[in-house]
Amino acid sequence: MTMLRVGLTGGIGSGKTTVAQVFETLGIPVYYADDVAKRLLKEDPEIKRALLEKLGPSCFTGHELDRKFVASKVFNNPELLAWLNSLIHPATIADSERWMQAQKSPYAICEAALLFESGADKGLDFIIGVAAPSALRLQRVIKRENTTEAEVLKRMNNQWPDEQKLQRCDAIIHNDEQSLLIPQVLILDKNLRELSRQRAQD
Repeated sequence: MTMLRVGLTGGIGSGKTTVAQVFETLGIPVYYADDVAKRLLKEDPEIKRALLEKLGPSCFTGHELDRKFVASKVFNNPELLAWLNSLIHPATIADSERWMQAQKSPYAICEAALLFESGADKGLDFIIGVAAPSALRLQRVIKRENTTEAEVLKRMNNQWPDEQKLQRCDAIIHNDEQSLLIPQVLILDKNLRELSRQRAQD
């Protein structure tokens, strides 16, 4: 059996994590790139040192990363955001590669909001996009994070538009609260297992 490397992406508030959790219930391992990036920002000594040099001691409160402070700096400054991404994306991609090599399932998923923006799509066999209307995405994030519309829109503007992301995906899951989610995942799971089986026979 040849394990397929599958990417899962979508804009903020599209429901990528919900979709990933459904795949997990089917026994598919999922790598949550955004969670790993947050951990590396806090724990990786080289990244931590670079943050302190660039943003000063205020970016940490004790040993904890002050995420609000860092966000207030980088999301208003395209150059700083590009610098931070150049720091964190290669480290996360290298970590995900090590993780992928350790998996034994028919396929494994790398879930990442910035899959294309970071270049993490390279080397993947199949990419799933999660789509939801912008207004619904906005509403979900405001409710989930107890934040403002302006803050969410700022973050949305730092991601590729949905049309640009989705046209590069091999399959799309609609998480619009109209289409049933689980049947869509079950069909994809079946297709990916079959694709993995076919590859093993080639």
